[in-house]
Amino acid sequence: MTELSRRDAMLSAAAVAALAMASGAGAAEPAATGATWDLTDLYPNDAAWSAERQAIAARLPEIAAYKGRLGEGAGTLRALLQLQSDIGLKLARLYTYAGLKGDEDLRVASNQERRQQAVDLATAYGEAGSWLNPELLALGAAKVQAYLAADPGLAKFRFQLDDVVRQAPHTLSPEGEALLAAAQAPLSGPGDIRTQLASSDIPRPTVTLSDGTKARLDDQGYTLHRSAPNRADRKLVFDQFWASYKAFESSLGAALASQVKGEMFQAKARKFPTALDAALSQPNIPAGVYRTLVAQANAGLPVLHRYFELRRRMLNLPEIAYYDIYPPLVSLDRTFSLDEMRSLTLAAIKPLGPDYSAQFAKASANKWMDPRPRPGKASGAYMSGSAYDVHPYLLLNLSDKYDGLTTYAHEWGHAMHSLLANKAQPFETAGYPTFTAEIASTCQELLLANYMLGQAKTKQEKLFYLGQLMENYRGTFYRQTMFAEFQLAIHDLAEKGEGLSGEKMTAINLEMLKKYHGPKFVMDPAYGVEWMLIQHYFYGFYVFQYATSITAANYFADKVLHGTAKDRDNYLSVLRAGGSDYGYNILKKAGLDMATATPYQTIIRSFSDVLDQAEKLLA
Repeated sequence: MTELSRRDAMLSAAAVAALAMASGAGAAEPAATGATWDLTDLYPNDAAWSAERQAIAARLPEIAAYKGRLGEGAGTLRALLQLQSDIGLKLARLYTYAGLKGDEDLRVASNQERRQQAVDLATAYGEAGSWLNPELLALGAAKVQAYLAADPGLAKFRFQLDDVVRQAPHTLSPEGEALLAAAQAPLSGPGDIRTQLASSDIPRPTVTLSDGTKARLDDQGYTLHRSAPNRADRKLVFDQFWASYKAFESSLGAALASQVKGEMFQAKARKFPTALDAALSQPNIPAGVYRTLVAQANAGLPVLHRYFELRRRMLNLPEIAYYDIYPPLVSLDRTFSLDEMRSLTLAAIKPLGPDYSAQFAKASANKWMDPRPRPGKASGAYMSGSAYDVHPYLLLNLSDKYDGLTTYAHEWGHAMHSLLANKAQPFETAGYPTFTAEIASTCQELLLANYMLGQAKTKQEKLFYLGQLMENYRGTFYRQTMFAEFQLAIHDLAEKGEGLSGEKMTAINLEMLKKYHGPKFVMDPAYGVEWMLIQHYFYGFYVFQYATSITAANYFADKVLHGTAKDRDNYLSVLRAGGSDYGYNILKKAGLDMATATPYQTIIRSFSDVLDQAEKLLA
């Protein structure tokens, strides 16, 4: 996964959310000894970081000095926006370093304190400019347009200024904007609490597997061992891991309920009827995108259930249970070194053209990633591309199996998106919106799976890679839509005035699990607590964009593989667009209207086609 739009950091009071990085799902392997990325590209040492923080803090009053002066003319507005942009660029770099250092080892208190200092400074930055949007709106849309026409130096700010005008009905007074900006740090508290509980405070069980392996079932250990070949081991892992979360059901329920209430508070403050309306308004995504996604995924559940029946047959099971989701349909003993991951990804992305391949080859040869798991390191995987004037960084927790290879390709897809956008766009419009943020990463995953399938020499290998493709559709399209439906359900309850608790969330999630997995699926009620694992629920309405992204990525990957050079360039234009327009508009210009049923029906047909290939091999 990746961070949110840089544009929001410059013009929104919610600077903290815009600059924040997050951890996604990742794999694990035997621990490495230390981080292997080179953070000196950001700052030579911690002292230099501290000096920069103080220098940024000292410049914040310069923003406030422009308050009340925007009527002076276009030059004054340009000077202010450039000042904000210059400070925002430095702040993004500062925040990146603090986040990466903090995630190297969550047990190091000084690094976590540095991260909090970065959050506080981002909050102060948001407060310093919180008066801007109300003052711009007081000038009026006509004068803003006149300023744009009069001063060519404002051209790179046009999209941002137009966006301010668009959101006029939901912009508060300067005092109100300042208050919301100041609230961002405490509003991030529920997510911080969940992270700390899951990373360090929840007691984790250690179990002995059938081969004698002792497995500590923290989030990383669960990810590693949930696909154990022995079914009894898988059940043991599930039972013990989810029991460790169950003990904190009330606490994590309170945290998520507080998150929901915080989102409702912000929506109400900005005069939106619901938190979903507020969440979709800022990126200007039609509500039809969210609701059409959920409706079409539900309509396509028979294809998902067909996959589960195929999985049951291939694993030779009397019935399929939730702990049977993760083992590969056929075994593949092949392991992949980091060098092999790089070379295979390079081969898979060849259809994207020689320039793209050359840029990936050059970037991936540098010390931009921390690839291996170790005690104390943040779990999951993400790409941080906020340091516009440096380069992307990648935190990974790779196994040496195929899941490690796909994670490698996925996160480097994010990095390539950032590199292309940063090269094509100025800082102000380079940060791509969340709606397009998962397309490049998922497209690289699909290209990799197709490449590996094409290289497969045996029936078993072909079935393995077909299985991986099917898991992409299950895990990214259906599963993330299920998460989105759960998220909408708990918000709907809260907005109707019904109380939320961990127990109620577990009951709702269990019903979602049963619906998505079908009537023939054995679903132990104990696994209803899975919502506690999903950190993304603390990022607002985020997860649905994984499902829309694989839908778009499926379309573009097919065009890249089977289309023309023009089709390839059309896709790359989406990546180069960065944040120069709303994500929905960027895709619509490229031929995809994500508010219609067609894209979702297309990906469901793609899933069905892959099922056909697997069933033909098994006939």
